[in-house]
Amino acid sequence: MEKTLTRVDDATRREGLRRMRVVATGLLVLMAVVYVLTYDRGPAWDYVNAAAEAGMIGAIADWFAVTALFRHPLGLPIPHTALVPRRKDDLGEGLEQFVSDNFLTPQVLREKFLDAQVVRRLGRWLAEPANAERVTSEAVPFLRRGLERVDEHELRTLIEDVLIPRVRREPLSPLAGHLLERVVDDGSHHGLVDLAARELHAWLALHQDEVEAIIRSRAPSWAPVWVNDQVTRRVYQELLRWAKEVKDNPDHTIRHAVDSYLAELGRDLQTDPRTQARFESLKERLLEHPQVATTGVRLGETLRNTVLEALEDPHSVLRERMASGLAGLGRRVVEDDGVRARLDAWSADTVVGLMERYGPELTSVISTTIKRWDAREASEKIELHVGRDLQFIRLNGTVVGALVGLVIHGVSQLVL
Repeated sequence: MEKTLTRVDDATRREGLRRMRVVATGLLVLMAVVYVLTYDRGPAWDYVNAAAEAGMIGAIADWFAVTALFRHPLGLPIPHTALVPRRKDDLGEGLEQFVSDNFLTPQVLREKFLDAQVVRRLGRWLAEPANAERVTSEAVPFLRRGLERVDEHELRTLIEDVLIPRVRREPLSPLAGHLLERVVDDGSHHGLVDLAARELHAWLALHQDEVEAIIRSRAPSWAPVWVNDQVTRRVYQELLRWAKEVKDNPDHTIRHAVDSYLAELGRDLQTDPRTQARFESLKERLLEHPQVATTGVRLGETLRNTVLEALEDPHSVLRERMASGLAGLGRRVVEDDGVRARLDAWSADTVVGLMERYGPELTSVISTTIKRWDAREASEKIELHVGRDLQFIRLNGTVVGALVGLVIHGVSQLVL
């Protein structure tokens, strides 16, 4: 069951402190009245008189002790009184160190964070589609403002002064070779090969005249025209049939040849110096072309404008994907113990790391704030928060003093 904290304002505290002072002082007055009324009234009343006398002594002693914390009793500058006004700075530093040593330690923070199950609660909250949509809606203005601040000049500066020099310095052939090798191993390129095969077949089927004209232009001039026409038509039909076979047959020889070529190219890019040199030379020529930066800027502008338009539309695919992605993440956090455990560990480490770095600055607020208070203000603020409970010391002192006085009087009567 979650504990609900009730915030108490200063007016309520002040009223509570006043009532408890009245009660404690009233009990002292009661003891004084009883003492006066039972003074020298006979042996039976001596017990009551002794209890009242001891109760007065206890009440006055505890009143002095409680009052001496915050001010000089009766305004008299008695040594070791008004402790809070005189030592408020030391109290602030001690409280700061106490909080740091006992509440902001890595172990305490980690245990408290994990016990709170912050990640699980956040995941359960995000799993609700309405909450995921709300987060998306709240994040959109920040994303939009960030994208709107990226203009063409900044994009060009980023590309020309940061990206291109970095790409030029780094050898990309090993990275490209490793990536190509992984693509071939996973078969990720097969979709692109399928697309190329379909487009080639479609283009050949739709451009018979252009293809035949190209073939006929390579025919020998000494051959009869009708022979060239027959050969051209036959070559085109065979070419079209070959393209169809490549398109329809996943195990076609040309497909295996492409796989073999790409795999070999991937290995050479990682190990063969000549292939690497040619690749780096090609990279340099591309980077030196003046249109590279311009094309990059145009692509960046197009992407930025596209994203901005999608963010503006509440029903755009982008916003729907963002909301569904957040909801899916929330469900996974709730259902997948492994993911949640990793996020818990990462979050706890982050909290502990931040507190180790910035904890002293946070706790220093205690001492610096108390130092800014003057002596009277500090005394009043502290008494306002703990003074009501301290009045119970006066009540207890009165009651305990009366009981002790009663016992001492009774024992003295028995002994003497």
